[in-house]
Amino acid sequence: MVKLNKIYTRTGDDGTTGLVDGSRVAKTDPRMAAIGEVDEANSAIGVAIVALVGQGGASDIATALTRIQNDLFDLGADLATPAATEDDFAPSEMVLRIVPQQVTRLEAEIDAMNAHLAPLRSFILPGGSAGAAAVHLARAITRRAERAAVAAAQTVPINPQLVAYLNRLSDYLFVASRYVNQNGAGDVLWVPGASRDA
Repeated sequence: MVKLNKIYTRTGDDGTTGLVDGSRVAKTDPRMAAIGEVDEANSAIGVAIVALVGQGGASDIATALTRIQNDLFDLGADLATPAATEDDFAPSEMVLRIVPQQVTRLEAEIDAMNAHLAPLRSFILPGGSAGAAAVHLARAITRRAERAAVAAAQTVPINPQLVAYLNRLSDYLFVASRYVNQNGAGDVLWVPGASRDA
């Protein structure tokens, strides 16, 4: 159990921050950039959950997003834990790692939601209902978190399952936004060049 008695430590005043193994890196390190982007994605998902509360038919999505928020804390811990070797990403009692089952669970949930959706006839604009718009924003931020994790993986070993999780999560959020938009009926379709001659 995590216990935080003191919020400020002053140890980061020199521009560094601590990793799980006790080592310190610059706050501008690509690993820390990825952790920050994941935190922002998690916060955006929190906003989406609030937007979905009271929106008919969206309570199951809000529940799933709450579980995903917990996964993202695990993912942040994974990012903050340097691998002992180039490919040592096995979880343990003391080491949190994203595992393949978390990725496949997202895939199964995407497939279940997608089974109820009308086929796409066009790209869709991020909008429709307030809940769907919030989910779309979380999707875009999750894509940025994924790019940051990929960038970090070019400098230090990063668990490939966490990159796959972020990739699948952005797909999940796209499908969830359509599901929230009355199974796609409330989607706002992109009309290419619609305002060129206006």
